[in-house]
Amino acid sequence: MDTMRDRFAPVVSRLLDEDPRVAVVLAEIGTDGFAAAARRHPDRVINVGIREQLLIGAGAGLALTGLRPVLHTFASFLVERPFEQIKLDLGHQDVGAVLVSAAASFDWPAGGYTHMAPGDVALLDALDGWTVHVPGHPDEAETLLRHAVAADDDKVYVRLSVQANARALPVDGRRAHTVREGRRGVVVAVGPMLDAVLTATEGLDVTVLYAATVRPFDAAALRRAAEGAAAEVVLVEPYLAGTSTAAANDALADVPHRVLGLGVGRRELRRYGTMAEHVAAHGLDPHSLRERITGFLAGGRAAVRG
Repeated sequence: MDTMRDRFAPVVSRLLDEDPRVAVVLAEIGTDGFAAAARRHPDRVINVGIREQLLIGAGAGLALTGLRPVLHTFASFLVERPFEQIKLDLGHQDVGAVLVSAAASFDWPAGGYTHMAPGDVALLDALDGWTVHVPGHPDEAETLLRHAVAADDDKVYVRLSVQANARALPVDGRRAHTVREGRRGVVVAVGPMLDAVLTATEGLDVTVLYAATVRPFDAAALRRAAEGAAAEVVLVEPYLAGTSTAAANDALADVPHRVLGLGVGRRELRRYGTMAEHVAAHGLDPHSLRERITGFLAGGRAAVRG
């Protein structure tokens, strides 16, 4: 199966052909995928070289002229390194762009911590008005990329990953989907964490919600799920643990509830290892997830009995 990033250049190249407002800005990474598109549209495919701050600034400048810029590089270079430019050039000037990242939290462990970005979504949470898509399958990535580019002047982040679920679900860029229904709690699986969550919760009496769009957070879907289940909520996200706990707490502010945020830990793993080893070390493999989820749910029942 091809990866989400394999879909990126072909999809956006077609959009360049279809829509004269679309432009692509690269910082060296990903240029091969747009070589043919650059020959067809040399004025709308721009490589600024290894200058990530300029990547954002150039994209903002294009947006100010009425274009719809798509900016791409690794997540750590796209969100963390030029964060000031995201805040000012896009946010303060109130112009939109589509930021499309690769490498996710630890897709390329051999690249070291410079190429890892578990805090990217949490960092964007410090800013107002961002839509954040976290597809769990290449088909979903294609759909959400099209949604993002079509979103007029919105500020959109599309987080691509090598990690993927076995099959795609229908995604519309807004709503979470109920994958499994239960009465003892709600587990929200974000993007590529769905397969691991489904395996981890097999046989458990819990509702599983799937979210491929995390900002805006689908508070209504969580509220509906909590009405049919105990208000015990576990969030399983492929980035920094706890990133969406505040959003879940806000959604259930008037309902007694507990929230557990699972994801990538803050402790840096200083050995390269493999992606599977990083998943296990952060407790995001099915076995570890089941232990953590069942322990949390059991704790809530014990508190009620007490």
